[in-house]
Amino acid sequence: MNEALLKLKPARRERLADVLYGQILEQITSGRLGEGDKLPSEAQICHDFEVSRPVVREALMRLQADGLVVSRQGIGTFVKSRPSENLTDFAASAEIASYLRAFEPRLALETECAGLAAARRNKRQLGQIADALAALEAAFSKGDTGWEEDFAFHLAVADAAGNELFPRLLQELRDILSGSMRMALSLTRQGSDERRRRVLEEHRKIFQAISSQNSDLARLYMRYHLTESRARIVGSHRDF
Repeated sequence: MNEALLKLKPARRERLADVLYGQILEQITSGRLGEGDKLPSEAQICHDFEVSRPVVREALMRLQADGLVVSRQGIGTFVKSRPSENLTDFAASAEIASYLRAFEPRLALETECAGLAAARRNKRQLGQIADALAALEAAFSKGDTGWEEDFAFHLAVADAAGNELFPRLLQELRDILSGSMRMALSLTRQGSDERRRRVLEEHRKIFQAISSQNSDLARLYMRYHLTESRARIVGSHRDF
């Protein structure tokens, strides 16, 4: 008698620094910690959250890199900026740090993809990028988040770079990229018409640079778009 095999998928193990990052972030977005407020000392955070000092330092380092807190030597760490209070509606607080980290490899990978796509793209590939852009515009006009269309646009650019490893790498990162795209675009959908217009304009400029075979501009516009996408997540209530 054959017995069915039970296949178990291991649960995702959260990094302690990400969990701590998320909990501090929640206190900032909720307003319990306001702009200019001083965070507890490292020793106090270690005690309150029952984590080691290296975990606390990594979480604070990430918060500072994201522009949310600022460290003043000999004085302490202070809240610098408050993101949208809706941020944690679109992702678990412990996941936000990993979603933000995803932008670092994207900057390295996709900036070069855009430059190579401008130099190497053929008519079919350019058409695929144009179709993905049109689909993203249609999704926005319907009020959809548009993350799948956004991913398709970036995948089409990677494909046009002329190296099959680029789209393969993006596909490998799809799970975490989908999370960060959903988060960024959900905030955009809740924002103003100007905010949505800017997101679409960033994509159009990337397409235009690739279409005109200007590699330098394609790299510049892709880097700008990814940098702004990340800023729209951690930025305060500025409408950009």
